[in-house]
Amino acid sequence: MYNCNKSPIQNILIVCLNLLALTDVFAQDKSKIFEDYKKDRNLLPDFSYVGYHQGEKEIPNVTNYKIFDVTTFGAKPNDDISDKIAIQKAIDAANKNGSGIVFFPKGRFLVNEESDATNSIISKKGNIIFRGSGSGLNGTELYMKNTLPPADPSKMWTVPPLFLFTSGGADKKIGFITKAAAVGDCTIELNTIEGLESGDWIVLKLLDNNKDLIVAELKTQQVEPTWSYLVNKGIDVKVYYQIKSIKNNKLILKAPVSYTIDPKYKWEVSKFANSEEIGIEDVAFVGNWKEKFVHHRSWQDDSGYTMLRINRTTNSWMKNCRFTDCSVAAIVLQSANISVLNCKIDGNSGHEAITSNGSTNVLIANCVDEASQWHSFGSSHGSMNTVILNCTYPSTTCFESHASQPRNTLLDGVEGGLMKNRGGGALENMPNHMQGLVLWNYKQTNEPVKDFEFWPSSKVYEYWKIPKPVIVGFTSKGTTFRMDQLGQSESIGKAVEPASLYLAQLKLRLDKLPKWIKELE
Repeated sequence: MYNCNKSPIQNILIVCLNLLALTDVFAQDKSKIFEDYKKDRNLLPDFSYVGYHQGEKEIPNVTNYKIFDVTTFGAKPNDDISDKIAIQKAIDAANKNGSGIVFFPKGRFLVNEESDATNSIISKKGNIIFRGSGSGLNGTELYMKNTLPPADPSKMWTVPPLFLFTSGGADKKIGFITKAAAVGDCTIELNTIEGLESGDWIVLKLLDNNKDLIVAELKTQQVEPTWSYLVNKGIDVKVYYQIKSIKNNKLILKAPVSYTIDPKYKWEVSKFANSEEIGIEDVAFVGNWKEKFVHHRSWQDDSGYTMLRINRTTNSWMKNCRFTDCSVAAIVLQSANISVLNCKIDGNSGHEAITSNGSTNVLIANCVDEASQWHSFGSSHGSMNTVILNCTYPSTTCFESHASQPRNTLLDGVEGGLMKNRGGGALENMPNHMQGLVLWNYKQTNEPVKDFEFWPSSKVYEYWKIPKPVIVGFTSKGTTFRMDQLGQSESIGKAVEPASLYLAQLKLRLDKLPKWIKELE
């Protein structure tokens, strides 16, 4: 058993809470796959390090920062005058201070009127709390009347977000990895560690089209010639880790590596430019998307009302937020150890819900998509270790798996549709997902499908390819699978114990569940 943090955290549940023992009315069987995993940790991806501070710390209720009330900068709720400039001034003042709570009282604030400049509202520093007075009908509403313009109208995904939380600066190349590291190892060895200190964040990068690398991931599945990125550029991995300590040229990481590192391929290491400890809380982000959504019809459909992006951010969170009438609710981009808790998407149906895009160790938990976004909660573009926990969406949509090589995505206690036409991704960036997709106690609510395929013939359907997913405890109205297309499978038709793979792995690593789990009740 590997463990990067030898001491379990001390804060544990005060009340008698053990989500691992939750059962349906009917008794559930213990998962043999999980029992085997306890003995051999290579049988499943380890999702136990996802979320804020590797799942070990409670999200803080920050009260000791200076408060920057947007109304003192000129914002006024419930009038007909834009508040966009005032909100940016409040954020700038908090950034300049080095920390702060950007606070919104109750009411509707106008954030993109005809008179406004067509730019995002941006925060580029850490230790910033963006806090409203509740995301319900009588709370704080940030109303986006008009879209922002796309960078390129022919590229339907290029509308910038209205709110962007990010970091200044750029990554700095350090060197390359000189020694092999297996999945689960917490130590990597570099040719140089000059410029790095304990506590820094790094990004490990691999881009190589060596055929052995591709075969190792896809195994028996065949590469299509139309997948030009995989064929020409190859396996693309970018993962983000924090340095726990440094010894000689060795970096001891706070979380284990999740992809086999072979130094014969060029693994580069850069110091990651990031912001930390950003919190987005108790705010309703409301767009003005009122058209009937048509996938890829226009940039307005696909990204016109993109509300929020968390970018180059680590050990941060978003909780208790609502997204209404939007094209895209929120994207966690090139970030690590982010927790998204208790959020809702409602109103008119749009393009995407909440997605981990090119990020590492992201937790999306207790979120609901009532709008039936075309792509609901999911992962894309090289994300590694994404957990979708206890989330729900309608039977009319499905999880997102948006190609460009996401890996290790866990759909854990998720309820909603399962269909092959909602993954996403262009042909040149296929397949939809690489190794490590796990459906654990997934409850499918749309009509049953006989012999559901995760790797259909391209003559039948080109836009749905996922190699050897793990399916455990799947329940439905009678769906069956092409079993030869699955990796491990168990208990198709009946839920299993543990009810949550993520929580079971977290408890296994820390010995006890941490206190913050209570928030998920």
